Amino acid sequence: MRRTRVPALATAAAAAVVALAVPGPAMAGDRRDLPGECSGTAPVVCHYDVAPGGYDVSVLLGSPDTAGSTAVHAEARRMMLAETVTEAGRFARRDFSVDVREPEGEPTLPGTGTPGLTLTFTGIAPQVRRVTVRPVSRRAPQLFLAGDSTVCDQAVVPYTGWGQAVPQHLRRGVTVVNYADSGEGSASFLADPRLWATMLPRVGRGDVVVLQFGHNDKATTAGDYRANLTRMVGELRAVHARPVLVSPPVRRLFDPAGRLTAVARHVNGLGVDLPVEMAAVATELDVPYVDLTADSAALVEGLGAEASKPIFLYDEKRDNTHFSEYGADRIGRLVLSRLRQSRLLPPYVWR
Repeated sequence: MRRTRVPALATAAAAAVVALAVPGPAMAGDRRDLPGECSGTAPVVCHYDVAPGGYDVSVLLGSPDTAGSTAVHAEARRMMLAETVTEAGRFARRDFSVDVREPEGEPTLPGTGTPGLTLTFTGIAPQVRRVTVRPVSRRAPQLFLAGDSTVCDQAVVPYTGWGQAVPQHLRRGVTVVNYADSGEGSASFLADPRLWATMLPRVGRGDVVVLQFGHNDKATTAGDYRANLTRMVGELRAVHARPVLVSPPVRRLFDPAGRLTAVARHVNGLGVDLPVEMAAVATELDVPYVDLTADSAALVEGLGAEASKPIFLYDEKRDNTHFSEYGADRIGRLVLSRLRQSRLLPPYVWR
């Protein structure tokens, strides 16, 4: 069996260019390593001309004679592996799973990215020794994400959805499939055929589906909001999936007393307390509920008005809603901690 090998990068100036071929096309369930091409030094970019679907990736990081510090991103800035330090002569193997789709980022932005799978090795001193890519051959659990711009795979730096940050905390064996999209509320996500109607057929038995809506339900009545969530839960249960309702993270809007405002906590323009309504639906339908509004409020209020700025894009964009990479990771870890407590994903997937 041939492996896709990337020569160790002895110095930042040493270029790595790899082009390997495997005879014959890759088929579903094929366990051969897939051909790819890698080039560059900082970053090192590897591309695989593969069809949409799930892929298991194994990387060997390090160099026989040079220390390294390497992070891995896939597709539209998805964080697959946090920066990993390797001493000279020591190597670290890491594994993860990637969902490849077109477009590779937000579903309503055609032309985002390139067809196939792209892996980008970044960090202070990226050192990659070997890369192995294989099609997922089993019916592995999938973690689907449906929501808005605070969740989605953002293509433009520095905007980062928390859904982009969560893969780095999961091992190979669970694939994060992010259908979140900027500007969507509970009604618009259902109405756009590129979103709900495209995602639902991909959802299978046992898959966990996170539903986070509220940021853009500014003029949604309580009745409509409940009806939209109820429909999503019902249609997911019909395919034997496991829906999880997640209330929206807070905005960074403080009152003079240093407390987050009602708007920050998602009381909308009609006076509807959206997290309260979502919690009521979760109780009525007996669905797992993550009160991300409360968890993120505790984080942001605990830091205070000044120290909470780096979570958001306040310094860069005067934006009190969207997250930096650092902030997306903090919020994503809040979600994952609740999912882990609920044992919705198998124990072996946690990094």
